[in-house]
Amino acid sequence: MSGSGARAAGREVASGVVPTDTTEDVRARGAGASPQVAVLPVGSFEQHGPFLPLATDTLVACAVAREIAAAYPVHLLPPVTLSCSHEHAAWPGTVSVSAVTLHAVVTDIAASLRRSGVEALVVVNGHGGNYVLGNVVQEASARGERMALFPAAEDWEAARERAGVVTSLLTDMHAGEIETSILLHAHPEFVRPGHESADFTADDRRHLLTLGMSAYTESGVIGRPSLASAEKGKELLASLTESFGAYAALLTAAGAAK
Repeated sequence: MSGSGARAAGREVASGVVPTDTTEDVRARGAGASPQVAVLPVGSFEQHGPFLPLATDTLVACAVAREIAAAYPVHLLPPVTLSCSHEHAAWPGTVSVSAVTLHAVVTDIAASLRRSGVEALVVVNGHGGNYVLGNVVQEASARGERMALFPAAEDWEAARERAGVVTSLLTDMHAGEIETSILLHAHPEFVRPGHESADFTADDRRHLLTLGMSAYTESGVIGRPSLASAEKGKELLASLTESFGAYAALLTAAGAAK
């Protein structure tokens, strides 16, 4: 697979959330790639404080996936927009599905792709609470299927350092510097006023799964969104796009070996 410096020639990559490929685009791209790799953004629909939309995690996952699809010959899929946001249930607008449902949806998508000749799937996760996605990938790999979960914590850390993000990954938990920066770059029209004065930190969250987010924050924010910028968002996405190269190489090498 080509690296991030080589934009996918002749491709119109979606500027919004939904890919714009035709079936002939997919056919042509598949003719030059073996094995084929699909990229599935998985977001959420949950509160992100008073200044970011409920769809923030979906928008972030789509922004990452869109950059990947512009740099590598992958099959970009539309996002899974509802996931496991149970810890945010105290805030209006949040919608969740069970971990069993999310597991089934991603597993079914991977099976459908294999039937159509796309043998590898990378799940681009935009919501930290989607713990079950790790199990999906573990189980698929144990069955001999090609699947990966992206980005890993190490990819986010490399991106944070490259972009000059001041807040640590521990502190920047929700609606903070990273998420606000990515939206300021990719979707500034969705960022409302107020992030400049919304900083709130709560590094000790050991009972989060038991008590939910409302035990740690009234606003829904845990992080430092006041430090966000569009330039940081741009650099975060650039770093993640480069990091994806190792995942693409691993999945295609695994396919070539079979």
